[in-house]
Amino acid sequence: MTLPDLRGDRGQTLPIYIWLTGILLFAAFAFFAFAQAASARNGAQSAADAAALAAAQDSRDELMTGLQTAIGHDDNWLDWLKGDLFQGTGATAAAERLAAENDSTVQGGAVRTIVNGYPGYRVAIETRYTVGKSIIPGTETRHATAEATAVIQPRCTFAPDADPKKPVQLDCSGDLVDINPEDFQSGDLPDASVLFSVHLAE
Repeated sequence: MTLPDLRGDRGQTLPIYIWLTGILLFAAFAFFAFAQAASARNGAQSAADAAALAAAQDSRDELMTGLQTAIGHDDNWLDWLKGDLFQGTGATAAAERLAAENDSTVQGGAVRTIVNGYPGYRVAIETRYTVGKSIIPGTETRHATAEATAVIQPRCTFAPDADPKKPVQLDCSGDLVDINPEDFQSGDLPDASVLFSVHLAE
């Protein structure tokens, strides 16, 4: 009886093993490359979100300053509650500060826009860091990019026949705010978030 030559089988199996190992290694490196890219994209989007919100919040602060100045001195002070009277002079600088904190730079400044009737800003950023070296050519020099839009949404309503020269009650999404223009102090206004909501546009 002749026994089979097992050495021949081992010789055939070795190339298959090497081939499969190579495929698994390539798949592992490819997965790592995609994970790197996804991480960079997530970081870029977080930076863009933060920058857009910072721009909108800066203009909300401007609205609060304008409102405080107008009450008792401007018969049209109720117009400030519409949320669109800001100039936005500090919006880009605010966006750039938040982008820098997230290791990114703003591209083209904070661009004023209108979304669903609400004023806001669109901000595009580019990361200062790259995706990193991987099996995909060029990733070591590629920077992630993203953009986001944040809006300022007024939260207060008042009676259509409200007289700006007399006490006015604001209904700010359920929070009642009483303002007397004849005896107004800056501390009479609630926090800015009560009067205006700042959020990312959907």
